[in-house]
This record gives sequence, C-alpha cells and structure tokens, in this order.
Amino acid sequence: MSDIAIKVSNLTKIYKLYDKPALRLKEALSVTKKKYHKDFQALNDVSFEIQKGEMLGIIGKNGAGKSTILKIITGVLTPTSGTVEINGKISALLELGAGFNPEYTGIENVYLNGTMIGFTKEEMDKKIDDIIGFADIGDFINQPVKTYSSGMFARLAFAVAINVEPDILIVDEALSVGDVFFQAKCYKKLEDLKNSGKTILFVTHDMGSVMKYCNRAIIFNAGSIVAQGNPAEMIDIYKKILVGQFDGDKKDVDDLIEKDTPTELMENAKRSEKKAGLEPGTKWQDYMLVNPNSQIYGDKRAEIVDFGIFDENGEITNTIYKFKDFSIRMKIRFNETIENPIFAFSIKDIKGTELTGTNTVIEKTDTGVIRQGEEAEIEFRQKMILQGGQYLLLLGCTGFERDNLVVYNRLYDICCINVIADKTTVGYFDPDSGITLTK
Repeated sequence: MSDIAIKVSNLTKIYKLYDKPALRLKEALSVTKKKYHKDFQALNDVSFEIQKGEMLGIIGKNGAGKSTILKIITGVLTPTSGTVEINGKISALLELGAGFNPEYTGIENVYLNGTMIGFTKEEMDKKIDDIIGFADIGDFINQPVKTYSSGMFARLAFAVAINVEPDILIVDEALSVGDVFFQAKCYKKLEDLKNSGKTILFVTHDMGSVMKYCNRAIIFNAGSIVAQGNPAEMIDIYKKILVGQFDGDKKDVDDLIEKDTPTELMENAKRSEKKAGLEPGTKWQDYMLVNPNSQIYGDKRAEIVDFGIFDENGEITNTIYKFKDFSIRMKIRFNETIENPIFAFSIKDIKGTELTGTNTVIEKTDTGVIRQGEEAEIEFRQKMILQGGQYLLLLGCTGFERDNLVVYNRLYDICCINVIADKTTVGYFDPDSGITLTK
C-alpha cells in the first residue's frame, strides 16, 4: 500500500428518489415499511487504484458518476457499499469556494480552509504569501468574501486549493476560472505539482488537457468503469460513447485501439458505417451529438436529411484532433428541381462568433441541375486548425433565383465540434509555425 495514494474497492452509491418531498417522511413513518422511492444507482461496484505521483484523468458524459466518485473520495458523500483508502492530505476543487464563509475576509477564509485540510496556523503562515500572490485580487483579500465578484471568488478558492501543496490534489472542472492569463497560471501550477511528484485526480471534459497532462485515464459511463489505460486510447473510446457507437465489449475496445492506417477519406467513411455497426437506413446524425435547440428553417424545396462529421479514419464523431484531416458530409433531398444549388457549412464559437466556413460557390464547384426526387451527397474535406475547445456547426443549402438569395434549408448550431489539442497558441487558429534559431 506504500505506493498507492488512493484505493477504491467495490464502491456503490444508490440514491433514493422521491416524486414528492412528503413521501420521504411517509416512508420513514410507514409501519408496513412500504417503499415510496425509486433507487438510482449512481455508482456500480467501482474499483481502481491511483499510484503516488500519478496524474489520473477521469472522463465521461454528464451523469456518468464522475462527481459522485470524487465526493465519496473526499468524504462529502458516504457510499452505499465499498471502501476508499487514502494515503496523504487531500485538497479538492469540487465546487470552488465550498467551505468559504461569506462574512469572513479573504485572509480569514484562507486560514479556515487550511485548517479544514489539516494544516496548522504556523504551516499556513508559510503559505499565505504564495496564496495571496497567486490569487492576485489586490486589497480585496482583506474584504469580506460576500463583496467579491464571482471571478475574484473563484481565483481565491483556486489559489488556496492549489497552493497548500497537498499530497493529493483533486480537480473537478475547475481550470476554466478567470481570464486566459489566470488559466495559464493555473495550468503551469498544475504541471509543477505533477513534476514535483504530487498525486492528481483530474476530472474534465477537455480532452486536450487529459492527453497533455495525464499519465492514465479512466472512462466512466452509467456509473461503471468502461475502460482504463493510455489517455489517447481512452479518448478514442470516449468518442464512440459520445455518439452511441460503443457497446462495451472487449472486442470493441481492441478495434478502437488497433486502427487501420487511413487511406482515402471518402472510402474510409463508407467503411466506417460497417465498422460502427450502422444498419441499412440508419442515419449519420443518429450517431452525432445533435443540439435539441438548433434553429432550422427554409422553404424545404431542398432539405438536408442527414449529416455527419468524420475524422481522419473515417469514423463518425463530434471530436476532432487539431491538425488532423476531417470531413463534413450532408445528404440533401430535392423536393423540386433546382438549378445550381449552393451547399455550405460554417463553424462558430460558443459565443456566436463565426470563425470559418465555405460553400460550393466560393470553392468554384459547379453543382448543376438536380431534379425533383433526387438526393445529393456533398462532402467538405479540410484540416482542423482551430484551437482546442468546443464549437458549433452550421449547415445550409441555398441558391440564387433572379439574383435573390433563397434559403432552401439551414441548420443553425445543429451540433458541436469538440477540438482536442495538446498546445494552444494565440487567437482562434494555430498557424503551425516552424521555428529556426541561429546562434
């Protein structure tokens, strides 16, 4: 056990769900012990170990059980069954500022949190300057926390958690606080802790960070561990889970890890339909993360009936690696004969800024006349140079009639594109610069 920082054994967590709050009391007072609740199994017989000095990434969809396992490890929740063994002091970033007293000043809350972690006042005296300097909130450090903006609050909470130098640091989606400069400082500190031999448990939806920082990754799905191993391999499995193509058997995992060498993108895309188990008549979009609140409009004389994003191996996915080839494909059904229809796509960030896009006119592609009842398939092939992050995809089919633009069908914000990157440059895209240094 000397080399193990955290050992989780057969952990199960079951919540009792009641339709109404009054039913909880009714069940407690029931003489016949009648149940008025439904059981929800948040965790199902989960076991894993984290070695000292290891940085472990935990990934999974919302509701997979990631936060539940962290809360049990930190003692916030009690498991229904199973055990957790901890070797070392833990500092956790589950909910930034948890345990802060709004009436206390920033300084007072720093000492309060240090005491909760297990440090003495003398030990915190040695750390206080580093914490204040890292938070960088100026004179507000001496003001009550209730007067802080959300940004200042988050900066102080993160500064406390990451600068007390615990044996084990647990981070749950907390590295996106503050501006880009503060985030860069947080990641630098995280890397310093990793290099100093601290144990880090890292939960995030940022696959680029998992690939860059973690030694190993575990995938949670529906309260169970699906797989664990090399981060790059686990991300590939997670991509299939996101689009409903992972059935959980060992063969499926092996197929993902032992990929064929990519050939022609279109041929790979067609083969992927068989590889992914797509039945005849199944749509690509059934395997995509589609936005339920997308805006769809147009006169439907031409209608986008299917779409998909394909990675460099021809796999249907919402996740693309930076600098890798990918394609966007659409199928359009023509309900009327249309001359020279225009097919288009664009990508925008989550704030709504349109970042890039093109169409068949810009690309000087002659689409000709497509007859009523026919179906066309269009593919846009390109290299991903956007920074790591989440983006929204827009698809369209339009045309010019008597010099007027007519919208046949547009799908605004129809699905997300998650870009994974192990480095981030300045701005929206990466120039992929080559550097030569002469001395």
